[in-house]
Amino acid sequence: MIKPIVKDAFFLGQKSEPAVKADVQVGRDLQDTLKAHRERCVGMAANMIGVKKNIIIVNIGIMDVVMFNPVIISKSGLYETEEGCLSLDGVRKTNRYREIEIEYFDFNWKRQRMKLKDRPAQIAQHEMDHLSGKII
Repeated sequence: MIKPIVKDAFFLGQKSEPAVKADVQVGRDLQDTLKAHRERCVGMAANMIGVKKNIIIVNIGIMDVVMFNPVIISKSGLYETEEGCLSLDGVRKTNRYREIEIEYFDFNWKRQRMKLKDRPAQIAQHEMDHLSGKII
């Protein structure tokens, strides 16, 4: 289901809680909502659709990947960049890593690992910041 985008800074600034198997529908809602905003959005966190759970979706170029309880387990290549967000107006400077490795659960609640670099790595880091209540 396509959900409205939350723009409330107080809500977005709160830390999300761990996702559980029963939260898989939130992942599907993220898929639908990202698809509806595809022209100006490449990733989302669950709090952007009003759910304070550790769930993100990231466009990795060929497809969108939903990650439940993602954790960065390695990172390298710090650089400065500018980013925008559907939940905010304008762009802001931030620091990101060029390469990261993430561990997460998929829709079948199986642990996965994925190495990302460049743009997909930047998107994943931006969305994971949302989970900790950090807004660029």
